[in-house]
Amino acid sequence: QVQLVESGGGLVQPGGSLRLSCAASGSFFSIGRMGWYRQAPGKQRELVAVITIGGATDYADSVKGRFTVSRDNAKNTVYLQMNSLKPEDTAVYYCNIYGLKGVRWNDYWGQGTQVTVSS
Repeated sequence: QVQLVESGGGLVQPGGSLRLSCAASGSFFSIGRMGWYRQAPGKQRELVAVITIGGATDYADSVKGRFTVSRDNAKNTVYLQMNSLKPEDTAVYYCNIYGLKGVRWNDYWGQGTQVTVSS
């Protein structure tokens, strides 16, 4: 049984910071890409940041220079450090991993954590 447990969301004032964590469990043989997506009300889910097993990263233009994605391979955990938060960052944030169980690679998703940026 695969589980992705997210934590760290909440309410923060503009300019503030939050750190999201996502721990994956479920006896993965290997985990490749890990990342974060977000979905604001009335909008489609969008990629926020992704990190490969080798540590290469990519970010949405809207978060470059403010957000940092990292991973701890020993703990099967991905993090998202969010600084200089803006009201437009308000959304439900979902972690995503691309993992190998048995002989198949699949995408797995967390349950989502709410991030609200408001004064």
